[in-house]
Amino acid sequence: MNTPRVRVGIDVGGTFTDAVAVDAGTLELLGQIKVPTSHHHEDGVAHGIVEALDRLLEQVGCRPEEVAFLAHGTTQATNALLEGDVATVGLIGIGTGPGAVLTRRLAGLGKLPLTPGKRFPLHYAHVEDPEDQASTHAAVEELRGRGAEVLVASEPFSVDLAEGEQAVVEAARPYGMPMTAAHQITSLYGLAKRTRTAAVNAAILPKMLATADLVDSSIVKAGVTAPLMVMRCDGGVMSLDEMRRRPLLTVLSGPAAGVAGALMQERISEGVFLETGGTSTDISVIRRGKVAVRHATVLGKGSYLSALDVRTVGVGGGSMVRIGKGKVTAAGPRSAHIAGLPYACFAALEDLRDARLVQISPMEGDPPDYAVLEAAGGRYALTMTCAANALGRVTESDFARCDPAVARAALEPLAAELGTDAASAAAQMLGAGTSQVKAVVDTMIRDYRLDRDSVVLVGGGGGAAAVTPQLAADTGLEGRIAEHAEVISPIGVALALVREQVERIIPGATQEQILGVRNEAESAVVAQGAEASGVEVEVTVDPQTSTVRAIATGATELRTQDRAHRADTGERLRTAAASLKTTPDAVRVLAETPAHTVYGTESRRRFRATRHPVRVVDADGVVRLHAADARIETTTVAGAPEALARLVKETTSYGDGGVRAPALRLLLGSRIADLSGVLEAQPLLALARSELRSRGANEPVVAVVEVRT
Repeated sequence: MNTPRVRVGIDVGGTFTDAVAVDAGTLELLGQIKVPTSHHHEDGVAHGIVEALDRLLEQVGCRPEEVAFLAHGTTQATNALLEGDVATVGLIGIGTGPGAVLTRRLAGLGKLPLTPGKRFPLHYAHVEDPEDQASTHAAVEELRGRGAEVLVASEPFSVDLAEGEQAVVEAARPYGMPMTAAHQITSLYGLAKRTRTAAVNAAILPKMLATADLVDSSIVKAGVTAPLMVMRCDGGVMSLDEMRRRPLLTVLSGPAAGVAGALMQERISEGVFLETGGTSTDISVIRRGKVAVRHATVLGKGSYLSALDVRTVGVGGGSMVRIGKGKVTAAGPRSAHIAGLPYACFAALEDLRDARLVQISPMEGDPPDYAVLEAAGGRYALTMTCAANALGRVTESDFARCDPAVARAALEPLAAELGTDAASAAAQMLGAGTSQVKAVVDTMIRDYRLDRDSVVLVGGGGGAAAVTPQLAADTGLEGRIAEHAEVISPIGVALALVREQVERIIPGATQEQILGVRNEAESAVVAQGAEASGVEVEVTVDPQTSTVRAIATGATELRTQDRAHRADTGERLRTAAASLKTTPDAVRVLAETPAHTVYGTESRRRFRATRHPVRVVDADGVVRLHAADARIETTTVAGAPEALARLVKETTSYGDGGVRAPALRLLLGSRIADLSGVLEAQPLLALARSELRSRGANEPVVAVVEVRT
């Protein structure tokens, strides 16, 4: 039998580079490899990536040409900014008159703090007439003389009139320096923020280009024919060519790989993903099948970089316990790793002989209330992982697993200090640590208006068992640890979709302009290798900021799940009933397509109108869409324009906030077309027509309509 074609994901961390191979058809994990990250090799992290790939293919027994998809995530750009290891930027401002005053102020970007005691390395030169090549040459030579290694051209209103920036870039091209025009990085207004985003992108450009070239050439030399993709900070991947143009999109991409794994492997549509390491827990949100993103802060200032909204709490599997006044007061932020202490639960029973509890300051300046054991084998940290093992919450296959009897023995001195038993001491430890995580999770559920009845907590990372089960118990929410939690990040890289986001500020945007932004995003992901027939585009129009945003996602090949694992009718019904918090006999099938089944029930509440909650379940038995109160209508592609026009008219709301079209989603073939970001009826219907344009007249269409309150 031939080796199945595989998808390979490689996650470059600060200490280790992890690689996984996933079956391209069934998405089954085939193999995993861990190698030290090669920061100090002459080829940098590229060496570790290639080493991990070679060892992985050997382990799986896969030939290089059988790799269907190859992507890597890297913290290199983030680390470059954190460590101040960036190129000196030469900024060429353009303009005359009042515009020149604004542009010249951009020289102040050189005062931004990069690292403690070091400012962002930027020098400024001005060009009044961008068509004057001699003036541009003089500016470039001045900047080179001051140490500039990369160039940025910026002009007010270049998102509308890009010719000036383009002329300067073309005039500077003979100098052979990496360069970019500010409008190429973002098309949003705001001269200072746009230029700042472009300048930071430029500062990491040379290092990222060098690594990209090394990795690319090594992959080709190894015989892999699949194009190399790179993890973005918003949970998707992009082509290597796109990374060469906008390396800034890889900044803050570390946590994005894990949430991409939760989204694709665990098929979460409404939930919170908690990636727990030894020292901290990264918390992110998945809402209606999409990761939550926002504009990131870079160098202490706002940027136009759309990154995963991740909030970090200093509690992880290695967090040390703190005690005071006869109780556990907290866990962390100091971890055993940073303190240089072994976990007590991983010691041998003999090493724990004569153990006594003492309190210390693990590092200079730390509070003196951290509890540790002094025992025959030395000093040991009491950690969240010790507590989780003592309560039997760490599974046999988890690499954080130890002998529960040893964990309980390690907690006996603490239990004696607290006047309780080991199990109660462990519960106190987990409760104290998880309370900090719970506060953030509650805030994010509220911020993103998640349906608490549908929220699932998914734990990933090596310390998942120390946080997620306790959090589920404390919140009453459903919780589980992801399969292969310790490698959820490289799995996320392997399974991630090609993604592109296009944003435009268009006051009074017309239907044609909105469709233009949508089509631009769709074309961008197709150009990067996504299958055109599987691309999904979500469009949002913000009337307050006049921002039109289109997010397109698509797979690089049409992935087909193993049909043997499809859920039957009974399984899908039980899944829907569980999500709706009711019994199967209270659930009705409202509509069906070949790929999805729509289930609904009634929710009657005293003194309130009856609600009709809906769940859309796919053929794998996964809830793909939640709606708290929705109207369902089935039609065909031919009949959809008329039916949708009537539906939208009947469900448009009128109030103090103005006229609002309903939130509309269409089930088409294997896709869920999300049009809920458009608030006006005519653009909404125009987008719906664009989704229908390439489909057969008799193909079924299911509309899920929610009235906006």
